[in-house]
Amino acid sequence: MDAYTAVMLGLFALLVIAVLLLGAFSQASPREFLDWKPTRSPEAEAQNELDDVEQMIEAQNAMKRRRGAAEVTEEEIEARVQEDRDEMRRWRES
Repeated sequence: MDAYTAVMLGLFALLVIAVLLLGAFSQASPREFLDWKPTRSPEAEAQNELDDVEQMIEAQNAMKRRRGAAEVTEEEIEARVQEDRDEMRRWRES
């Protein structure tokens, strides 16, 4: 191995070790370093999720109406999700 490669690998290793040591011994949280604050409240996020679900169901039902198929309701989708969860639980337990 030539000297240049050894020096570059050594510097890289030193950089990695320095970053790991800074993370290990730092008393500040990553949020403090980044000055991160959530842009929306949890309530707004929950409402956005509910709106998204309604929009997806409506879009799916619009496609089904064009094909002449039966529409789905939120309760039917929740039942399918619960069935899938039960099936996955049974699969994990077996």
